[in-house]
Amino acid sequence: MRDNRKDQLQGTLDLLVLRTLAGAGAMHGYAICERVEQASGDVIRIEGGSLYPALHRMEEAGWVKSEWAASDNNRRARFYRITAGGRKRLAEEQQHWNQLAAAVGRVLKDP
Repeated sequence: MRDNRKDQLQGTLDLLVLRTLAGAGAMHGYAICERVEQASGDVIRIEGGSLYPALHRMEEAGWVKSEWAASDNNRRARFYRITAGGRKRLAEEQQHWNQLAAAVGRVLKDP
């Protein structure tokens, strides 16, 4: 398990982004932010200042690939898609998240 809050926050952002890309295919950054916000019922907001460095880090790690294409409004945008390595990382992050959520649940139930 991670022992560092920064790692925990990065892992959560990675989980959200990788899960979004796994379910929706190639997306540009703004669309990723919108999808996470919508899927979370407007509870989770990802700012560009956090998203784009994370996408670059994930691309360097080989979890996502990007390519330039035209967006819906005909603007040039970088589209990201998950790789096989990203799917493996997503499975690891999901397992970690499930373990963490279960542990927190146990603590909350303990009188």
